[in-house]
Amino acid sequence: MARHGLDRFKPQTAIADAVEPSPFPAEYRYAGSTGTIDLRVLELLAARLCHELSGPIAAISNGVELLAEEDPGLGFLHDAVALVSESARRARCRLQFYRFAYGFSSGSTIAGPAPHEIVAGFLAATNIIGDYAECIRMLSPDWQKLACNLLSVGADALPRGGRLVLTDGPLSLEAVGEPVALPAEARQALMLATPIADLTARTVQPYFTGLLAKALERSVIATAEPGRVRLGVVVPR
Repeated sequence: MARHGLDRFKPQTAIADAVEPSPFPAEYRYAGSTGTIDLRVLELLAARLCHELSGPIAAISNGVELLAEEDPGLGFLHDAVALVSESARRARCRLQFYRFAYGFSSGSTIAGPAPHEIVAGFLAATNIIGDYAECIRMLSPDWQKLACNLLSVGADALPRGGRLVLTDGPLSLEAVGEPVALPAEARQALMLATPIADLTARTVQPYFTGLLAKALERSVIATAEPGRVRLGVVVPR
């Protein structure tokens, strides 16, 4: 099938336009002068993003195939359209969330939906209820970016759903549910105690969250009790 207009697309230009300066000081970005930390973190974040989007996008593809194969007169078209519509909505919500949580540049202004609206859309397709307190909405975008990453870590700790509660004074997140668990490797990554070479697609999210906290001259402390995990953002000792 012909692909009209693709000859006008210039990959080099598109990539250059998409790259923004890192908000982190040089010592966080580089191991020596090789850029190892930046590259490793970005690679794993990209892997995580692709994983999160693969399900909804696959469903969209399946819906499109149904539209192409089924006889509209059979009434199956309605189900196919519903599948495409819902999957597209979920994919859009996830993209909005990760674009802010991963891609928002320090010092920038928020363009588009407010972070609490993005969070509501992100959690809508899950079994998790989010409580994004009014005081969190008044924080600067950099702090709300950290809050969104805390939410992402908390969501991973609730495989069967539950409740995520964000509060301020200081910024903290409580994940409540059954079961709720934050693996030891995730706790180490939150404290930036994991060597870059040992990060995985499961631990890169808490590690990135720890980096965001460090850029704000804070650290993240995780505590747990039956049915509850708490992530607190504190001033390092």
